[in-house]
Amino acid sequence: MSMTDAASDTDSVSWNPEALDEVLSNDEGRPVLFTNARMLTMDPLIGTMTGADLLFVGSLLVGVGPGIITAAEDDNAIVVDCTGTTITPAVVDTVALAGGRGHRSQHVATLTPGNTADFLVMPDALAADVPSAVASLITRPGQVRALVAAGRPVLWAGTGVPGRADTPEAGIPAAEDLTGSPRVGVWIDRDDFLHQELTADGRYDETRGGRPHAYQGRYWIDGDRIDYLDDLGFWAYGEFRGDELHHAGYVMKRG
Repeated sequence: MSMTDAASDTDSVSWNPEALDEVLSNDEGRPVLFTNARMLTMDPLIGTMTGADLLFVGSLLVGVGPGIITAAEDDNAIVVDCTGTTITPAVVDTVALAGGRGHRSQHVATLTPGNTADFLVMPDALAADVPSAVASLITRPGQVRALVAAGRPVLWAGTGVPGRADTPEAGIPAAEDLTGSPRVGVWIDRDDFLHQELTADGRYDETRGGRPHAYQGRYWIDGDRIDYLDDLGFWAYGEFRGDELHHAGYVMKRG
């Protein structure tokens, strides 16, 4: 590889700076249109297209295919010219790539209207297919034209976008003080078999079938998700749905 080629792997490029400013200042009311790209949708019905457009509003994809640009002015869309680039899903469904999804409805993270706007824009030369595009994202990040997550840019023209979400720090976080939280207390399943006590210091203690302290450990709540780290070393999770806690097949309510 020549020194020029090596530099091109990491050096960022100028790409649609005005469009980036518009996208970042968008209050999610204006549609955003990435236009004139090769599109690897990974949707078995839609397939691959050239000279195609991708339209999203907020975090939702609402249109994919040629000719959407004709309505851009009518809809006051933010237009991003993608000439010479390929757009792929940002989240790769390796099972689908290997032919392991029997039905279209089972495919994960395709560029299908109705799905979340998670996509990657790379130069055509670095995106012969989805695996090579994603590999280029990892090995040649300076050549990324855009990486968009839920309709918001993460990378643009090879660099991080100001104000993007920070990656969570690796490692086990300290327990929060959950005093007063409505989720602290004893949760009991419908058959009165499982009693799971969540305490304000971030510990849990399970009674199973009358057997006390069957499992004990730490827990963390993030939105409606609860993660468990048992003292035996394994991880598990649950989900709060209204006044219910769903965990490992059990549906519990506070006692």
